[in-house]
Amino acid sequence: MIPLIAPRRLLLAISAGLVLVSLALLLAVGVNLGIDFTSGSLARVELGIEGERDAIEDALLDAQIPGAEVQASDGSTYLIRTAELTDAEKDRMEEILSRAYPAFELISFDFVGPVIGAELTRNAALAVAGASIAILLYLTWSFRSIENSFRYGLIAVLTLVHDVLILLGTFAVLGQVMGLQVDSMFVTAALTVAGFSVHDTIVVFDRIRENQARYRGAGFARIVNFSLNQTLDRSLNTSITAIFVLVALLLLGGPTIREFILALLIGIVVGTYSSIFTASQLLVVWDESLAGRLTRLRTRLLNRAG
Repeated sequence: MIPLIAPRRLLLAISAGLVLVSLALLLAVGVNLGIDFTSGSLARVELGIEGERDAIEDALLDAQIPGAEVQASDGSTYLIRTAELTDAEKDRMEEILSRAYPAFELISFDFVGPVIGAELTRNAALAVAGASIAILLYLTWSFRSIENSFRYGLIAVLTLVHDVLILLGTFAVLGQVMGLQVDSMFVTAALTVAGFSVHDTIVVFDRIRENQARYRGAGFARIVNFSLNQTLDRSLNTSITAIFVLVALLLLGGPTIREFILALLIGIVVGTYSSIFTASQLLVVWDESLAGRLTRLRTRLLNRAG
């Protein structure tokens, strides 16, 4: 049997370190927000020539296209992000590009206003908060037959927050290095990752509940370690098969879903780690802390009685 619980304090220190680093990155660097949150315009264009990012950006800035930022997408396709454009500014941008690049083609043009951006930000926060509260209440009720059932729901939510924070911290780095942005698709990926993580954690918690009823005389840490080993193959097999599919989509899929797939891939890796090496370890540390307090209380009561 693999001793997954024995190095629990080291494993929790690693998780805490990753969360702190992620928070530091978010505060110091921040994520590269897409127009879904900041408002503005997004054009996807085909130019027929690769490696023209800087030239396109210079040409648009010289033409006073406000806030123009260019990102190479796939081959000779480029994403052009700008501030909110008037019809005249949009026409001028198309004219500049069509003169410089005969193969120019406007594939798509999208605009998000500031009201929509603010609404999306609010709805994303409400979605995460609502999902966390629902998970906390549901797990507390589902594990009501176990003493301190509230801790199962709370730890599941803490693990969820752990996964989302690390995902955000990773995208803060990737935003600086690769220009990746956080948009509405990222929010979808983050909520999917949260669901995957909680599902994997609940499988382990449910096995712990079953084994507690089956092995009443065993210590809690031993039961948790045994339960983790019983579910380890299932957790790894589920995650690895999902990772294989996501890697294939990342390599072979189109550029429009690449950032979404990357967020899912990172999130599932982190979620698998946390369900095996974080959530159950927190349960044991909580139990040890609670047991220690009860032991000290019982000792004081016995001393007073004596």
